[in-house]
Amino acid sequence: MTMETVRLAVDGLSIAGELYLPGGAGSYPTVCVFHGIPARPADPADRGYPLLAEKISGEGFAVLIFNFRGSGRSSGNFDIMGWTRDLGAALDYLVALPEVDRSRLALVGFSAGAAVSIFVASRDRRVSAVAACSSPAEFGLFTRDNGAALISRFRDIGIVRDEGFPPSVDEWLGGFRLVRPLSHISRISPRPLLVVHGSQDDMVDVGQARMLYEVAREPKRLAIIDGAGHRLRQDDRAMATVISWLKFHIGRQS
Repeated sequence: MTMETVRLAVDGLSIAGELYLPGGAGSYPTVCVFHGIPARPADPADRGYPLLAEKISGEGFAVLIFNFRGSGRSSGNFDIMGWTRDLGAALDYLVALPEVDRSRLALVGFSAGAAVSIFVASRDRRVSAVAACSSPAEFGLFTRDNGAALISRFRDIGIVRDEGFPPSVDEWLGGFRLVRPLSHISRISPRPLLVVHGSQDDMVDVGQARMLYEVAREPKRLAIIDGAGHRLRQDDRAMATVISWLKFHIGRQS
């Protein structure tokens, strides 16, 4: 397995990522993995996503992980519509690589990142499959009444970095209404969809996963992980479910 650092230019920002390639010749089925809204300042010692990328790549996949704008080593400020453009740029980057099998390109998103994956996949046919982990069905907290408080909180966390951002709170909040997964998930079909959720998720109620699954069209699968919380990348059962599903739907064909 090899790893190389990646820098993508989006809206004048620098988006930081890492590309993992398994051994062997030819092009690989490929997985793009990405995070949700950080709940705390970045911890440089946290190797959660690199470790997950290594695990998935060890199963024969090329894997790209990256930080959305405002997060980790990427520049900019947290903006959900900006995140959709970051993911679009990641797809542009992947499909240009000779190592990537463009007919087998899956998204694995977590929390708000999963919501972004649903939005982007509903519009971008380069996506072959979507695994949405801990995804909200809608962003009920992002309202005009608490917009200023949310921005203040995100400034404390370090994902809103610039003074005067956002220039329009209403427009920033409007992005969450546009990305609302319930409005888009039905358009992923006929590509396969996996909805994974923890039964004890205290940030996004498991009922939201069931709402998404009900609205989605076949082929679809709902996996409720008994006793699991919100951070499914730390749950071995959840990640085993995702990897098994990826191998079935986009894995190397014998």
